[in-house]
Amino acid sequence: MHLYNLTLQPPTAATQAIVGNFSGARTQEIIVAHGTRLELLRPDVQTGKLSTVITSDVFGSIRSLAAFRLTGSTKDYAIVGSDSGRIVILDYDPKTSSFVKLHQETFGKSGARRIVPGQYLATDPKGRSVMISAIEKAKLVYILNRDAAANLTISSPLEAHKNNAIIHHIVGLDVGFENPLFAALEVDYTESDQDPTGEAFNNAEKMLTYYELDLGLNHVVRKWSEPTDPRANLLVQVPGGQVASTDRFDGPSGVLVCCEDHIIYRHMDKPQHRVPIPRRRHPLEDPSRGVIIIAAVMHKMKGAFFFLLQSEDGDLFKVTIDHEEDEVRALKIKYFDTVPVASSLCILKSGFLFVASEFGNHYLYQFQKLGDDDNEPEFSSTSYATFGMADPTSSLPHAHFRPRPLDNLALADEAESLDPILDSKVMNILPNSDTPQILAACGRGARSSFRMLRHGLDVEESVSSELPGIPNAVWTTKQREEDEFDSYIILSFVNGTLVLSIGETIEEVQDTGFLSSAPTLAVQQIGADALLQVHPHGIRHVLADRRVNEWRVPDRRTIVAAATNKRQVVVALSSAELVYFELDLDGQLNEYQDRKAMGSTVLALSIAEVPEGRQRTPFLAVGCEDQTVRIISLDPESTLETLSLQALTAPPSAICIADMLDASINKTQPTMFVNIGLQNGVLLRTVLDPLNGQLTDTRTRFLGTRPIKLIRVQIQKNPAILALSSRSWINYTHQNLMHFTPLIFENLDYAWSFSAELSPEGLIGITGSVLRIFQIPKLGMMLKQDSISLSYTPRKFISHPTNRYLYLIEGDHRVMGEEAINKRLQQLSEAGKMIDREMLELPAETFGRCKAPAGTWASAIRIIDPVESKTVSLIHLDNNEAAFSLAVVPFATRGGELHLIVGTASNTFLAPRSCSSGFLRTYKFIEDGAGLELVHKTETDDVPLAVMAFQGRLVAGVGQALRIYEIGKKKLLRKAENKTFSSAIVTLNTQGSRMLVGDMQDSIFFVAYKAPENRLLIFADDMQPRWIVSSTMVDYCTVAASDRFGNIFVNRLDAKVSDQVDDDPTGAGILHEKGQFMGAPHKTKMICHFHVGDLVTSIHRVSLVAGGREVLLYTGLHGTIGILVPFVSKEDVDFISTLEQHMRTEQGSLVGRDHLAWRGYYVPVKAVVDGDLCETYARLPGPKQSAIAGELDRTVGEVLKKLEQLRITASGF
Repeated sequence: MHLYNLTLQPPTAATQAIVGNFSGARTQEIIVAHGTRLELLRPDVQTGKLSTVITSDVFGSIRSLAAFRLTGSTKDYAIVGSDSGRIVILDYDPKTSSFVKLHQETFGKSGARRIVPGQYLATDPKGRSVMISAIEKAKLVYILNRDAAANLTISSPLEAHKNNAIIHHIVGLDVGFENPLFAALEVDYTESDQDPTGEAFNNAEKMLTYYELDLGLNHVVRKWSEPTDPRANLLVQVPGGQVASTDRFDGPSGVLVCCEDHIIYRHMDKPQHRVPIPRRRHPLEDPSRGVIIIAAVMHKMKGAFFFLLQSEDGDLFKVTIDHEEDEVRALKIKYFDTVPVASSLCILKSGFLFVASEFGNHYLYQFQKLGDDDNEPEFSSTSYATFGMADPTSSLPHAHFRPRPLDNLALADEAESLDPILDSKVMNILPNSDTPQILAACGRGARSSFRMLRHGLDVEESVSSELPGIPNAVWTTKQREEDEFDSYIILSFVNGTLVLSIGETIEEVQDTGFLSSAPTLAVQQIGADALLQVHPHGIRHVLADRRVNEWRVPDRRTIVAAATNKRQVVVALSSAELVYFELDLDGQLNEYQDRKAMGSTVLALSIAEVPEGRQRTPFLAVGCEDQTVRIISLDPESTLETLSLQALTAPPSAICIADMLDASINKTQPTMFVNIGLQNGVLLRTVLDPLNGQLTDTRTRFLGTRPIKLIRVQIQKNPAILALSSRSWINYTHQNLMHFTPLIFENLDYAWSFSAELSPEGLIGITGSVLRIFQIPKLGMMLKQDSISLSYTPRKFISHPTNRYLYLIEGDHRVMGEEAINKRLQQLSEAGKMIDREMLELPAETFGRCKAPAGTWASAIRIIDPVESKTVSLIHLDNNEAAFSLAVVPFATRGGELHLIVGTASNTFLAPRSCSSGFLRTYKFIEDGAGLELVHKTETDDVPLAVMAFQGRLVAGVGQALRIYEIGKKKLLRKAENKTFSSAIVTLNTQGSRMLVGDMQDSIFFVAYKAPENRLLIFADDMQPRWIVSSTMVDYCTVAASDRFGNIFVNRLDAKVSDQVDDDPTGAGILHEKGQFMGAPHKTKMICHFHVGDLVTSIHRVSLVAGGREVLLYTGLHGTIGILVPFVSKEDVDFISTLEQHMRTEQGSLVGRDHLAWRGYYVPVKAVVDGDLCETYARLPGPKQSAIAGELDRTVGEVLKKLEQLRITASGF
């Protein structure tokens, strides 16, 4: 078994974001690290929308990211710290639209290790040096400079190590042009290590240490070290240094030390200032719980600066420092606004704040004001004795604020993110959909959502209006060539033509010179200011002064097809002749003297647009009834000569020639494609050689069941093609590569470009008798998301076998449930305390929920109708129970009646895992599944983490025990049990009388149930321990599973062993066999292994394309969705694996990680080819592509075609 791994939806979790002028232009961009990918975002200052410029897989794990700029330069570079043991400096090259590796310096081993630097990065604000640090001991400083040719140079590393020190954070100080200084938060653990009493551990001091890089002597010294608050977790750089021309200081320099409940300003030999972090005055809040700062950003303006700090509740605080020259007078803090909890905050000079959320969607906010003149209370260090440092060990009195909706910020844009995906299913639940949808339970806490993902582009409809009849085609046209917007909409009906003018309103007009008594075949704005209409009996050429020149068809013939552009017109007659017209310099249409007889009825014609600065386009494509397409020359030397011919498998229904950029074929200029739509719904795309008119490199794709119509349109100033069949598709260029994606919209019968003031980049289409105007907002999007918001973090969900409802369990730890909140409020009001109702009613999805102590849970069961995308019912669990697993079980003793079993536990603690008691709740479905009725609760001794239906009974994994239950009157009755599992059962799968049990720490067990003896027997297990997260059966003897470290593997049991176990009726043979390696008598064999780089939370065996092969689809915690495709033939395996080997040598990782080592992080990669790496073949420079294709004995086109075919046949993407 060989698999091909493809990512359908790359990870969207943002681990870090930086801002800078990476393209060297005036605009600022944002680089976001998504774990294993880098993405460059560009915010549009006018519209406030984010657009992706480029995304790049780094085939390594990004641990840290920093931007820096050399003194006096206008361009920023990105420094990346990763698990490759190397520091990498990247430059974004706007010409090739790619990241270029400028420097790669090796300093240590690969892997995310404790003492190998890469975890933290700090740069000197003047761009002279960078410090890269590990979590423990090691810190290296590199000096950055330019050489004579103004290229960036990097020095050898200088060490700033400190043995036995744990590093919490590092930051570069702003000291102007003095020697660069770096500050670090360090804890020395020498004494704690040697003291068995634990006293030294409690007294360990956290030190704020300054390291100075002496540029003259070229080494690093420890300049200053003082103990600071033991709960300090974050350092923020404060501006400082003198302005070059004057003696004025930019700021006081130094750092803000963010601690629990406090913020301290510190600098060498200067007085400290301390202020409390304001907190919410919530009636349910535990006053002893500390508040910490998790993200911070500093912004400099002309002559001023401020900080935004974010607490773990998501509240932003604005911190300012009053200073005279370099002396601090006061440190001030006030509440600013509340945004989602961020992993990074970025402020742009254009007045935007980018919030890279820790979980869920990312947001771009616009500053409305800076919060200077509102009445929020401001807390200053001057209002406390000795600036708040009278007694540094005791805390300052609490400062309070009231959270409120956004005031200083306004939401400008939202980038959808699936992270984290906790569970998923693949099902086709929508009516009349031919491909399945992916249902995903995403998010954390009150901002969680349940999303339905559909393959396709989202469409925004702006106009929908009924027409008097059913038109068969629609066009729009300008009046003059230089017009910006369209003037007319032309609708063709079976017996006539309707012309509408586009103005303030859209209304019918009569005096356009168009013939309204006949249907229209083509409309074209021709020459400088004339219009052209082709109808079955002739061609009308309407001049600017409304004079009409008409060419009439010879007797007893009609026009059956037409193709036009700005200067050329070709029509095909019913007598299978072609007539060719060309516009002369006076604006007259002249017929070419000869007519070309085709010998077979013409079904479709197409000519390309006239190229810039040319008189004509030299090629015409003609599709005939004899199942051929001919390319005919329109060149004056060889007019109407046939240049090449292509045979088809069915008669053509439409042809479209378009010049489109596809960087995999040609990086520099557009390629001329001939798209041929057949009557059987298949689309052929061939490349037309511009020199000799030959057709090469044919690719095919099935679009739908109806004959295809093809229309050339403009999308975001680039040519694109709409292909209409039983689904509407669009073929467009995005980030220089060709994409072919369905539109999620009602089926269109015909469409055309539409450009008016309201929608300059729109499309107009007809469905039946409805006229629709719409646009496509986001190109490059593969999956459209429809979401339903949830109350708590989703855990698992399940579908009902007969109705369309989904049943989802959700639960949050350290959050009080409805029942607990009401109880607590009652206690407070009985004690006579005032209850602030306003705080209780704050919307949780914005402000989060109040934190509670460990062991407190809020949990619920939700019934969802995914077709209507709404919640049907919500059942809250009481007495501090949390739901962990669920299954729909048809109990055989009740005649197969379906019940919902939910595994819950009371007072659960996560580490070490314990609960006061577990329960199996049995629910009956009422109202056709729209409601649940509790039948009974069965107590268990541990948390039931997995439940499943098995032969008309229930199987539950309760802690370490596997049990079979039967339904009873008062509770479930235990029938069989096996207690020999090592840690806890987390997954269950079944086929026949075999169960596959996933153990939390010990991989997959094969278990047989022997009914005669009522025994559960383990007969096979894995060689190596694995921390299982999810699993699925590939077939009766094969299992695919994922572990906690980002690996996917496939294990197989020998077929002989499998048969032998099935043939043993009582299981006596298994009982008496000798166990191997202190385990089961038989071992499974690992047949595939691959490191995805994301914790895989669910795996499914599904078919994504109608009639396509089955694949393994997986979803990951970072929002990844990928598939593993089985190879069909041995030659495919050889071909693709050889290509992968070539790509490994050609396409190095951006962070310097060895690709083979990355994909075999914990176990060497086995029998899986990395499709993401193979697909970067399309972006390689031409000569490299040719060299690799030569090694494979193929042409470049054949290699690209094979890769595209693998992707399309498996996923349809």
